[in-house]
Amino acid sequence: MKAAVLTGPNRIETVDGWPEPAGGPYDVIVQMDGVGLCGTDLAVFHGNRLPPTMPWVMGHEGFGRIAAVGSEVRDRRVGQRVVIEPNYACLTCADCLGGLTSACPHRAIVGLNAPGVLAERAALPAHFAHPVPDGPTGADLAATEPYAVARAAVRRSGVTPADRCLVVGAGAQGLLVCLILARLGIRPVVIEPHPQRLARAERLGATPDDGGSGYTYVFETSGHALALRPAVDRAAPGATVVLIGLNPHALPLTTDDVVRRQLVLRGSMIYDHPGDFTTAIAELPGARPSAVVEARFPLDEAQQAFAGAAARAGKTWIGIGDQDA
Repeated sequence: MKAAVLTGPNRIETVDGWPEPAGGPYDVIVQMDGVGLCGTDLAVFHGNRLPPTMPWVMGHEGFGRIAAVGSEVRDRRVGQRVVIEPNYACLTCADCLGGLTSACPHRAIVGLNAPGVLAERAALPAHFAHPVPDGPTGADLAATEPYAVARAAVRRSGVTPADRCLVVGAGAQGLLVCLILARLGIRPVVIEPHPQRLARAERLGATPDDGGSGYTYVFETSGHALALRPAVDRAAPGATVVLIGLNPHALPLTTDDVVRRQLVLRGSMIYDHPGDFTTAIAELPGARPSAVVEARFPLDEAQQAFAGAAARAGKTWIGIGDQDA
């Protein structure tokens, strides 16, 4: 089968003859229709995050149709359209049993410590292949996993329609947070230097930054270390700061900053199984996360898709086969 594999930093090859996936009794085989690209994928592509081995199959934001089911699978069927939840929690550790599967220390992370799904077929545990209705487009399904990430962050934040919200960054995560807040009746203010991304955020219901302050919620989505402190300085006393973007740097805050202003810092890591993903899928017909998508490439052009993804104003996805945009 065909697969897009990383063979070195900034180098992806679409190869023929990649081994077919082997599924177990509790697995399904998915005939892939498409895979979205995100910042994590680009970190692997650029060599900032190293895969366990190379060549390495890329991608984790996948969707397709079930081609085969394991002998013990009872609640999935061949032909079913599914989106992949690409973080396979063990579901037996203390964190999983407590409902925080996002913190599972045994989590298989597709595309990072487990092979990716940017191939014609992929095997995965059946309960991480979520059935979806036939209405959403391929672009909607390519954006479902990051929509679930943004939706979980908003859920965990506790934000209400009465709150004033500042969103830092209008990459895919920032755009999706803006979309979700707008659906809640909130008109967020967004900080974004890229004019095309800012324009896209406005189309999703956001307002360009006017330099104001007094925000009761700040959503940091950029992962840019220098962006956090100026945003926090504009938060109201008692505000909640939700950290979604990742970076390895120490927080530019002191205990005095947090205590004297009574700030709440809330980290949000991916989503929790299965509720966040099933909720995101149920919202697809109304939310239409394809609004954050800009470009689609065929599998044979995976190198071009990855190489230009960071510069595009919206999300990139790769279509496999004849999947509609």
